[in-house]
Amino acid sequence: MDAAITIRSMSVEDVSRVHEIDSLSFTLPWSERSYLFEINENGAARLWVAEVPVENGQLQVVGMLVIWLILDEAHVGTLAVHPDFRNQGIARRLLATGLLGARANGAQHSLLEVRRGNVAAQQLYRRFGYEVVGIRPRYYRDNGEDALLMDLDDLDTDRLQAMLTAERS
Repeated sequence: MDAAITIRSMSVEDVSRVHEIDSLSFTLPWSERSYLFEINENGAARLWVAEVPVENGQLQVVGMLVIWLILDEAHVGTLAVHPDFRNQGIARRLLATGLLGARANGAQHSLLEVRRGNVAAQQLYRRFGYEVVGIRPRYYRDNGEDALLMDLDDLDTDRLQAMLTAERS
């Protein structure tokens, strides 16, 4: 599947499908309005989608990533892949692409919050070199779950490029 994955900037036309993926992935999905704000009004936002070919060779958005560039930091706002397309390297490719783009725009390190119970996401982030640097107690308002604050201290271009081209994971 890796070779068939296309990563590109998110557009307004993608918002409905991105919101669908978000709703299937999280108990607290962003609204379509939030994505429209990020695309149209937030100059710090970098939004990406992953597409794969489906029936009749049509491309379908199957994953998304939002990163905010804050000074020298790439803050991962959200990352999700449609449940039918998980475990095919799509999240890895999205994150590598987004972080390489952030690095090219001056980011030196990256931060994110992840649910304590989201072990799959934590494993992905650890493969990139993220480390837990703190806990945000009761961060998620739906169930009071803690968030782990993870930091990637160095956006090393060679390492990110290797993650982009790594075999399926």
